Amino acid sequence: MSNVETGATAPRRGAPVEGDRPGGAPRVDVLSAREVPLGGPRAMRVRRTLPQRGRTLIGAWCFADHYGPHQVTASGGMNMAPHPHTGLQTVSWLFSGEIEHRDTLGTHAPIRPGEINVMTGGRGIAHSEVSTPDTTVIHGVQLWVALPEEHRDAERDFQHHVPEPARVDGAGIRVFLGSLAGRTSPVRTFTPLLGAEIVLEARTTLTLAVDTAFEHGLLVDSGNIRLIDTVLRPAELGYVPRGTDTLTMVNETDAPARTILLGGPPFGEEIVMWWNFVGRSHEDIVRAREDWEASSDRFGAIEDFPGGRLPAPALPNAVITPRRNPPTR
Repeated sequence: MSNVETGATAPRRGAPVEGDRPGGAPRVDVLSAREVPLGGPRAMRVRRTLPQRGRTLIGAWCFADHYGPHQVTASGGMNMAPHPHTGLQTVSWLFSGEIEHRDTLGTHAPIRPGEINVMTGGRGIAHSEVSTPDTTVIHGVQLWVALPEEHRDAERDFQHHVPEPARVDGAGIRVFLGSLAGRTSPVRTFTPLLGAEIVLEARTTLTLAVDTAFEHGLLVDSGNIRLIDTVLRPAELGYVPRGTDTLTMVNETDAPARTILLGGPPFGEEIVMWWNFVGRSHEDIVRAREDWEASSDRFGAIEDFPGGRLPAPALPNAVITPRRNPPTR
């Protein structure tokens, strides 16, 4: 679930390593999070690192919300009524708590820590997300993947997977999309992707082989992590351009540090994003909003949700323009 908040910050540039010259280690750009309400001014607040002015996509990853740990008694937890999506896959990953997912495929499934739920909303899907009554602390990430033009009207789909953990040099790794550290996820995507939770023990150094065709982003949940030669603090995301074959990260704290590693080849298409829709033009967004407000069969219905659905916000008084990444260095 998104909103129409549009504030953004410029990335912080890491120090150049070996002069950023060919054959040297790349410079890391640091994307700082901005805090936004999830669905309304009194809703649970989340930290958003994608999209922003300095970067729209990392591979096909187009959206990253990082939330918690929130005490449900204080924040109210997650309570997202049925809402629509187009042109994307949603990727839900929890560190703690449990969320009940319902969608217009008829899926009724929990989201639990260490388990990945991926929902495809190509031409259109709707779903709800509500933290369960037994949840006391809610903490995790909500990620979106943009679908390429040839698949952006893909059929609705839902996938669930429990990654087998790997142990590498003092780090625990759970690969929920793509391949890393000898583990491969069976979850289907429409472009090559990498998604993994990496927990580094105190003062651990970890070097991982990665695909040189991928650009990467490392989101820090806890601890201070030195990625290549740049320190990332909690809620920051470090961006590394394609071309590197290894990533080295160091936990510089005396406690375990948790991160999410994202990657994929640069997405060669411009996208238009507004509310919960990904399209290619202003007209795509207008049409999707009209269909949702008209209760079109395009999105289907969730018959057993105890309450109403979310109305779409008003469109801006301007043409929604495509989002672009800065030129590749």
